[in-house]
Amino acid sequence: MALQDLTPQLRTRLNRTERAVGWFVFLATALLIFGFGYYLYHAAQRKGWFRTKARFYTYVNSAANINVGDSVFLMGFEVGKVTDIAAMPPRDHHNIRLDFAIDQVNQGGKTAVPYFSYVWNQGSTVKLNTAGFLGQHGLEITRSTNGFSVYLTRAVQTIPLAKAQSLPDPGNWRLAENIFDAQSNLAVRAFTSLTNLVRIAQFESNSIPVFHITRSPSKHILSVWDESAQRYQPFDERNYDPTNAYYLPALDSPAIADQLQAIVAQVQQALPNVLALTNKLAAVLENAANATSNLNVTIAATHPLINNFAAISGDLRGPGALGVWVLGTNAPFQLERALTNANSLLVNVDTNLNELTEQIGQTLDNVADITSNLNVQVQANSNLLWGISKTVMDSDSFIQGLKRHWLLRSAFKTKATNQPAPKYQPPTKAK
Repeated sequence: MALQDLTPQLRTRLNRTERAVGWFVFLATALLIFGFGYYLYHAAQRKGWFRTKARFYTYVNSAANINVGDSVFLMGFEVGKVTDIAAMPPRDHHNIRLDFAIDQVNQGGKTAVPYFSYVWNQGSTVKLNTAGFLGQHGLEITRSTNGFSVYLTRAVQTIPLAKAQSLPDPGNWRLAENIFDAQSNLAVRAFTSLTNLVRIAQFESNSIPVFHITRSPSKHILSVWDESAQRYQPFDERNYDPTNAYYLPALDSPAIADQLQAIVAQVQQALPNVLALTNKLAAVLENAANATSNLNVTIAATHPLINNFAAISGDLRGPGALGVWVLGTNAPFQLERALTNANSLLVNVDTNLNELTEQIGQTLDNVADITSNLNVQVQANSNLLWGISKTVMDSDSFIQGLKRHWLLRSAFKTKATNQPAPKYQPPTKAK
């Protein structure tokens, strides 16, 4: 059916439907494009396409058990990946060139610090540690505490010496090279502040490479340390050249088989010494046998001493023999006399204690008689207690009268206290 044959109502409804379908297709296409872009962004971020990469390389003896994509560790953290493994030319004295990159950032602390800033030009090495019996290797970079970072996120610029003398803040500028004297001795070290420009001018007269330390650093690496030129060179991360990568020496530990072979060689070299040692041991045993025979003679010579000791121990077996041997023959009699005197002293003390007890009993009897007489007097005079009670009551009445007297009333005033006010009581009606 042609569109012009439709009624105006159907034609309007069809136009609305076509418009809704068009919007739906547009939104679905936009969401699909957005989702695909989001996936590509996160995939690139996961693979490190947007990360700043510090390039390094080293030389190893063998590429066994090392693969492209293996992890690189620094202080126990995974900081990068192995990027390339290549054999050197036949006439080269190195075997394998191993390239790797550090692209991770330490997120601890207040600011994010790239891990490549821990790799310095003095002391940092690459260790290929054997991780298993079959010779697997683990790539690890040692952190250095001497020298300075081999990569900088600050641009190095060469300025004339006259301009360096007129800088407004020379303390924030650092030298970007090592300066040597005529005898090739290090005279001024890199990272020296331009406040020491007088010493720098003694060896440099034209221009010097410098960089600013307080300005905001870039997100990309701009300079790399050139070991041959002893200065920082520009580094273009986007147009990477393998010759601009920084070299780190490798500490390549030999495989287990090589270590076992070395141990066997050492054992073979040590066998003659072991045989000589057994001969010396035989001589030592012979000398020990001679010493044992001499010891038997010495023991035979000590028999009289042992006999005397046995005689002394026999004298000490009887009862009291030790006291007689230590104190003499009169000691038992003296000890018996001392015990007799102590016994008589105890008897006298017992007698005196009995007499004292009897005297205390008589005193207590006298006290009991006095109290019994006082009891009899009180029972006989029954009005005695009533008189004492009446005297006390009259004294209290006298004191209360003094309190009410107009002359002495002020002497008996009491201090006001925070006592609650008395409750209100309504007046009672008179009957």
